[in-house]
This record gives sequence, structure tokens and C-alpha cells, in this order.
Amino acid sequence: MKIGVPLNGFAKFARKVAADGFTLLKNRTNFLPLIQGEKIAIFGRCQIDYYRSGTGSGGAVNTEYKTNFLTSLEERKFVEVDQAVKNSYLNWLELNPFDNGGGGWAAEPWCQAEMPLNEELVKTAALINEKAIIVIGRTAGEDKDNVAVAGSYLLTDAEINMINVVKAHFKKIGIIINVGNIIDTSWVDDKIDMLAYSWHGGQEGGNALVDVLIGQVTPSGKLPDSIALSISDYPQNHGGKKENIYEEDIYVGYRYLETFAPDRVLYPFGYGLSYTEFDISDISGHVVEDRIEFQAKVTNIGKKYSGREVIQIYLEAPQGLLGKASRSLVGFIKTPELEPKQSITVEIIVPFYNLASYDDSGITGYKSAYILESGEYKFYLGNSVKAPNLVVIDGSTFWIDTTKVIEQLQEALAPIQNFNRIKPLNGSISYEKAPTRTIDLAERVNNVSDAIEITGDKGLKLKDAKSIDEFIAQLSIEDLSIIVRGEGMSHPQVTPGTASAFGGVTEHLRSLGIPLMCTADGPSGIRMESGLKATQLPIGTLLASTWDPELIEFLYKMEGQELKSNYIDLLLGPGMNIHRSPLNGRNFEYFSEDPLLTGKMAAAMVRGIHKGGAEATLKHFACNSQEAYRHQVNSVVSERALREIYLKGFEIAVKEGHAKSVMTAYNSINGHWCASNYDLNSTILRDEWKFDGIVMTDWWASMNDTIEGGPASKKDTADMVRSQNDLYMVVGNFGAETNINQDNILEYLANGKLTISQLQRSAKNICNFAKTTAAINRDELIFGSAQVIEPDLSISQEGLDIIIDELQFDGKNYTFMFDGESGVHQLDAIFSCSAAGLFQLSCNIFLNDKIITTIQTGNTDNKSVKRKLAEVDLKPGVYTFNCEGESIGDKLIIEKLIFVK
Repeated sequence: MKIGVPLNGFAKFARKVAADGFTLLKNRTNFLPLIQGEKIAIFGRCQIDYYRSGTGSGGAVNTEYKTNFLTSLEERKFVEVDQAVKNSYLNWLELNPFDNGGGGWAAEPWCQAEMPLNEELVKTAALINEKAIIVIGRTAGEDKDNVAVAGSYLLTDAEINMINVVKAHFKKIGIIINVGNIIDTSWVDDKIDMLAYSWHGGQEGGNALVDVLIGQVTPSGKLPDSIALSISDYPQNHGGKKENIYEEDIYVGYRYLETFAPDRVLYPFGYGLSYTEFDISDISGHVVEDRIEFQAKVTNIGKKYSGREVIQIYLEAPQGLLGKASRSLVGFIKTPELEPKQSITVEIIVPFYNLASYDDSGITGYKSAYILESGEYKFYLGNSVKAPNLVVIDGSTFWIDTTKVIEQLQEALAPIQNFNRIKPLNGSISYEKAPTRTIDLAERVNNVSDAIEITGDKGLKLKDAKSIDEFIAQLSIEDLSIIVRGEGMSHPQVTPGTASAFGGVTEHLRSLGIPLMCTADGPSGIRMESGLKATQLPIGTLLASTWDPELIEFLYKMEGQELKSNYIDLLLGPGMNIHRSPLNGRNFEYFSEDPLLTGKMAAAMVRGIHKGGAEATLKHFACNSQEAYRHQVNSVVSERALREIYLKGFEIAVKEGHAKSVMTAYNSINGHWCASNYDLNSTILRDEWKFDGIVMTDWWASMNDTIEGGPASKKDTADMVRSQNDLYMVVGNFGAETNINQDNILEYLANGKLTISQLQRSAKNICNFAKTTAAINRDELIFGSAQVIEPDLSISQEGLDIIIDELQFDGKNYTFMFDGESGVHQLDAIFSCSAAGLFQLSCNIFLNDKIITTIQTGNTDNKSVKRKLAEVDLKPGVYTFNCEGESIGDKLIIEKLIFVK
């Protein structure tokens, strides 16, 4: 297989998905679809600088090509685009090119400077064009939250002026919002005929947008988030430096707005228009054992366009003693494409578990249980959270006479500090104290099985071992301490430019048949910092807007195939944290404010990637609700809110998607860092949900004492293992064996705080996972063998520095005479990096124009570090060493190269 070659047909299918996620919110005067031959004037620089994705690890995909709105529309030759307006933008952009913030990590601004509009240009355009389309664009991403200021959540003065000038002269105006996350739309008035979110559609986003605008695809997207009148209408606090108290509790997004402020909703959750209309009739519901089966007839009553509708079911549960949201999504289904007058009867099965609430206080008499409180349960069926159709269940209303226990669990992850949380009282907001921890966490953590007796190497290979315990018995204490360390980034022995290597990180581990496995950033495609190409997919918010798990599963089956063809075993996605706030910069990677929609989409992605031949990683587990201060903030959350909202999507992805890999978040939850949180990684994930895969940290995460909490450290890998988080990601390349991070595993083994059994437990998880991957059948490393670099005979040796084993380096390029011994040399580098916080920098290393490896690193605090890079086969002669990377010589300084024979 040849790496770096995008899968044939993948981008074409991604285009279909991007079109299906297009969400039409307003279409007065039948502005859309555009009519063939119409004359259109397009305003806004993002018609050309069209955003494909957010920033950071989730959006950094090298593609063979990209699309934008303007070019895609003109190529279709369906409408006439105003050339004077177009040329004005093209000329202005030559003088005002795209601002990437210098190319550094999280440096790109939220928006681009907008061209000041010449009123005469607009006035003239209005005389000859039937319609105007304005494109507004935004980005945000990893380590870069949105902010409720102009240019981020709010429009800039230049954008407001652009809209006002166009409104002053055009009679028909449409707005396309090219964003990764909802923004303020309170400025939309009656002079705006059309409003739509095209989101970030990946590399085919421009083509997909045009497919919808010209009527080739009928829009069927629905909002995955509520759009309120003002940012102040969302209840949560956001962006705390040390802690965020989730006092809104379960009342997130529409659960808050529909319960306490329905008049503050501009566009409701689940809402989206079509070019046609649908009738929903013959609605019924029937109780069958532990579930309710709903049926409805859906008819396309339009005369011209085919289309798809999303049928949604919402629950209004009795308030009882716990308090409930006035609406909660409990089921949905998307119809196939229906031609005019065509009907279909759909069925939605809703388990009682989807109706249940979690009692974290014991107020109902059933502490730590999912229950149905007594009272009437009303179900509403329709095409948004405003669903008007009250469903009759078995010819009557649905009553629970006495409180019914759906699942009895045990207290886990309860907060340790007192705080108040919201609770409804006669439709108004009241507060109650959130219950705090009562269990003995030490008893749980220290309840470990006996260690497997270490036997030494018995000749068993992982692939052939019938007993995993017998195989693990072969691992020495040193092996056990090494295998829980992943290496990266851009490890030279796995696919170039990827995130990490883990498992067989030493020759001895590989000799036992433990393969070296590879991870790559996602979720919207494969990130390879070496420059290798892949397919860039639509973002998570757009995927959720399709409300179509089957479509997403097929898309990610193709992603799994592309991963496999690049020898990548794990995609670091889906991202699936709840959209607690519209200001989280990473919302574009995540799906929705709703846990059911989130979980269903994530489960589909996981199943798809597995079918394609690789595995997915659920992240960030859990409560990564902001990017600012994400590596130091404590999320203070009730157990009920955790279970019903913030963990629910993960639960669905584990149980229905059969996920095999989870990545913990940087933050702490209720005083315990996610990377070393026992109740998170063991009690809930493994004991309750029966997860049997691997858990890894996010890159360079911190941990604290599994029992006591307290200060955190990147070196506390022992407490990571105690919590049954299996892998520290990452130590430097080839640094696992030497414990380059100087972690405390051996220290804690010696003092008894960590047991051999706990290390063996993680080793078993890693090895069991390895047996399910394609890597288990790779008998040798695919990458990492010495590259033969021939001397450059075209350059004279005269005057060149003569190098035998060491090269002092200053800058990006250096030509030298190598006069060392012929043969294979290990190339090492000494470098320093001053990237802030958890930012990542990278550069590609070339010898005589042949790429030999990629340096990808986080901050080294300006301290010089030594890393193995790659093996090269050299002869005496002339060589030119050069680096390609925007931060070389600035934040990333390579000081010395060492050639070791």
C-alpha cells in the first residue's frame, strides 16, 4: 500500500454528507433554490477564503485540493455571478491576503478582515442582479476559545456595515454562515430573506454548498444546538481559570431554554427547513416490555422537490422530587429521500432507560439509581424541540404509578465541594445543594487482584497466546513500566507525521509479538505533519446536523479504510464533549448540546471506522467544556449532570458503538484529574459500561493522587495506572525505555503505592487491544529502516565545513562535507522549543532534498533536549541539511545534529 494517497471516492461521499448537513433557517420569498440563469452578486471575503475546518489538531489535514463557494458556483455555470463585485474582491484580497496569524499554534484569528464596501459598487450591482448572497465566516479551535466580542461570537463593524449597505440597495438578500459553531444572529431582520448555516464542510465544502443552493440537493439539516437571542441567555459560566461550577446542572442548551426561557429562543434545537413540506400523521405509541415503540407516517406534500425529514420525539417527564427539563430528546429517525406525494411509515424505539433520571441524593428513596418517578409521561413528536404532536400511548396517557428503578448503580464521581444547582419550581428557577461524595474512594482504588507471577520469556508470542495471563507473565517489571508509555509525536517507526506510537516501543516488546501501533489526530481526517495527503471531512457540528447515523457510519467506514491504507491503527476521534457553551473553541470537533444526538453520532463513527479496518478513540473524557485553561481548570459537576448529560454520549458510544479506545481530558472533575480519575476510568467506564479497551491520556497531560487528589504533575504516571488509564501520551521518541519523562512508576512500586498487579492490568488492556488491530499481523516495522542518502555530486567540496560526527546548526539550511565512516548512522538532534503551554510545533527534516523524518514537539521550556530522529545510510561526500517549518529559528531552534555510527 502507498501511504499519503487519499481513498478513491472518499471526498465525493464527504461532499454528499456536507450537503446533507446544510441547515436552512429562513427562506422567505423562496430565495432558495436559485433559479437557473439568475444573476447573483456575492459579498464577503469568505466566498473565496471559505473555511474548511476549525484550527488545531482536529483541522490540520493536508489535502490534494480544496474548494470555495465562488469558484464552485462559477464552475457549475448555473447562475451568472456579478463580475465587477467578484473582481473587486479578488483585487482586494491580493493586497489583503489570508491572515493565518503567522502560522503558529492557535494563532489564526477568529475571522478575516472584511473588504470595505464601495456603495456605488453595491448600488450598480443591485440594478443588474436579482439577488445578493453574503458569506460570513468564523473559525476557532484547540487552545482558542470563542469570545463574546466582535469578530468572534458577534459581527464586526465591517460585517455590519457590509450587511447594511447591501440591505439598502438589494431587495432579495441571503446570508450563508460558514462557521464551526453557532454565532449571534440577533441581527437578522425582515430584510434578510434567507439564512443558512453551511458550517465547515471539509475540502468539498464549497461544492456541497453549491449543490444545495442550486437545488441539486434539498436541504435536510437540523440544528444540533439552540440559537438564543443573546449569549447571555445561555446559563453556564465559561472560561474560569481554576474552576467552573456547573450550577445549571442538567439544564444545558434547550433543556434550559425550553424550561425557563422559551421566549428567548431564536431558532430552536432540531429546527431546519426544506425546499418541500412534510405532513406527519397516523402517530401512535405502544409499550412493548421495557420500551415504547412509536410509529408515524411521513408524507412529502410538496409538488416539486424531493426531500428528507427528521422525526424527533421529546419527553415531558413529571417533575417529581428530582425536577426535570420540560423537554428532552429521547429518540429520532431520518427518513429516506421522499418524492412529492410519497409516504413512509417510520418506527422509533425508545427504551425506558432513555426516559430515566438519575437520583444522586436519595431523595426518591433510590440513591444512585436511574429511575422513573411516578406520574404522567408525555411524548411529543415532530421535527424540532417545538414538536406539536402529543402522542397517545396504547390509546391513553403513559403513567408510572409508583417509582420504577431502571438500573441500580453506585455513587461515583460525586463532587467534594458544596455548591448550589438549578432546580425548577413551578416553571421558575430555584436552587438546591448538590450532593457531595459519601463513599470511600481508597477502598475502591486499593481493591486490586493478585499479581500474575512473573516467569520471564517463555517463547509465547502475543498473536498465538491462548492465555493473556500467561503472556503477560513474561513481562518484567521494566517491560511493564515501559509499555504504559506512548512515544511521539512524529515517531520515525510509524506513519510519518502522526501523533504517537505505542505498544511495542522497544525491540524486546516487539520480540514478544507486541506490535508498534500508530495513532493519528482526527476527527475530521488524518493529520500527518510530514505533508502526506488525506481526505478532509466535514466537522462534527455539521455531521450532527445531518441527524443521520447511517450516513455517518458509512462515511467513517471509508475513513477506516484510509487509516488502514496509511498503517494507522487509531484515529484520535470522535470528539464528543457536550456543547455546554457556544464559546467553546473546540465545539466544531464535537457534535451537539444534546447527549443522545452526540452519542448516536459518535457510535456511528466508531462502528464505521471499525468496519473500515481501524479503531476510533472517544475524546475528551470528560467535561472539556473550554479550551482556555483546559490543563488547569477543575470542573465542579453534580453526579446527576455527569451521568445524564456529560457522560451519556460516551456511554452510548461504548455500548452501541463498541468503542475500544478512550482519551481522557486535560481538566479535572471534582478535584481529580481525568487522566488519573479512578471513578471515571474504572468504576463507570469499565465496571458499569463494560468497556474492555484501552484508555490513554491526552498529550502531555497531568495527573494527581488517585485517592487524595491534590497537586498535579506530568510525571505522576503511577497514579494514571492506579486509575486504570493505561497509556501516558506522550514521552519523547525512543524515550519510553529510558524513562525520559522521569515518571514515578518505579518509585511508587518501591513504596507500595503502585502494585505490579495494577501495571499488569494496563499491560493486559494494551495487549488485548493490540490483538484486535491490523498491526498484530505486521511481522516487521513498516517504517524506520535506514534511508540511503547519496552524496550530492553537483556541489563542490571546496570551502565546506568537514563533519565527522557532529554538526552545529544555526538556521534552516546547511551544506557540509561528511567525512565520517560509510554505513548506517543514527541521526540525533538537540533542540529547544518555546511554544506556549501545550502548543505543538513541527518541522520536516531533509538531507539532500529527501525527507528523513519530522520533528514534532511541545514546549521544552527553552531547555535543550536530545531526541533520536532516524537512521540514515551515508557515504563520505557533500550533503545539504534543511528544515521546513514556519517556526524554525524562532520558537523551535535546532542546535546540533549528531551522527552515531
